[in-house]
Amino acid sequence: MAITDVLVPQLSESISEATLLEWKKQPGEMVQADEILIEVETDKVVLEVPAPASGVLSEIVKANGSTVTSGDVLARIDSEGKASAAAPAAAAQEAAPAAAPAAASSAASSVASPAAAKILAEKGVEASSVEGSGRGGRITKGDALEANAAAAKPAAAPVAPPTLSLDGRPEQRVPMSRLRARIAERLLQSQSENAMLTTFNEVNMQAVLDLRKKYKDQFEKEHGVKLGFMSFFVKAAVAALKKYPVLNASVDGKDIIYHGYFDIGVAVGSPRGLVVPILRNADQMSIADIEKQIADFGARARDGKLTLEEMTGGTFSISNGGVFGSMLSTPIINPPQSAILGIHATKDRAVVENGQIVIRPMNYLAMSYDHRIIDGREAVLGLVAMKEALEDPQRLLLNV
Repeated sequence: MAITDVLVPQLSESISEATLLEWKKQPGEMVQADEILIEVETDKVVLEVPAPASGVLSEIVKANGSTVTSGDVLARIDSEGKASAAAPAAAAQEAAPAAAPAAASSAASSVASPAAAKILAEKGVEASSVEGSGRGGRITKGDALEANAAAAKPAAAPVAPPTLSLDGRPEQRVPMSRLRARIAERLLQSQSENAMLTTFNEVNMQAVLDLRKKYKDQFEKEHGVKLGFMSFFVKAAVAALKKYPVLNASVDGKDIIYHGYFDIGVAVGSPRGLVVPILRNADQMSIADIEKQIADFGARARDGKLTLEEMTGGTFSISNGGVFGSMLSTPIINPPQSAILGIHATKDRAVVENGQIVIRPMNYLAMSYDHRIIDGREAVLGLVAMKEALEDPQRLLLNV
């Protein structure tokens, strides 16, 4: 008997423990090397645990919902064992001519990475129909995601809250996910540790709307992604942070750390809760680069595929409540950052220009900041700089 332990992957230093979700195999069933056995939920991401060897899953050590840490033994695989009669034979499924997800995963694994094979299997895409860009023609995860998008399969529905009957006076107790608990912890930390104030301004979005209307079709044709609004807000924020570096700084004890780079966190909603992936070196990214990266973040957030590294760090954040119809809000700083920009729904409003009442597409901006290191002057002028860049987008091209 040759036993191989299935271990919890190495977690980052900032994560002490994780929770097991649901086992995809049961004791007595055959497993293939690199086949995903279970997912582990941390307070930031969901990690996949693949089988380290082929064989029979002889024992599950940690049950669904267990709390685990790095290196814990989750299960054991007997590489010399045979599937028990109690496990309705995966071997029979593998012999069947119809391609089941498990068979597809096994077939794809010879030419695809484990993550790519899993994606292809779940979506019913044949590995032979995908051109690999990896070494030796190996199919990468990116290849699999592109093939899945090309297949135009409907996206999985978001996880809905539990259905609760309204008859009588019912209640239902549901434990927080690790991500939701972590969000709650960080929000309380932010409010208790920061001297947080919020300053507001309004921006006339007409110039951005005109620019987008003029070039959106050509932009999508050229770059393969839609021209949205978030890229303009990111560019405007970076321009302001360059003028007022303290908005891009953070507090470490009694020190102020000024960052000479611009890693912008963009809040994205997901079925598990709010996540904030990071646009690294956003000052060096083009409008197209930003739009492509944000679209990728959004798609992978919905599928729970964002990595821990993609959500770690950041020097400034942007939260867009406008996509849900929010008119005004006071965003909470994402520690250890010292400022965050909140943007809202653009609506036609009556404003006064040159003594006349006119209708303009207006957006209210809100910037919350840590008053321990940011004075009102820098906060207000920083928000004004963002407003001026958005009302005259050509300034972003000329860096003025």
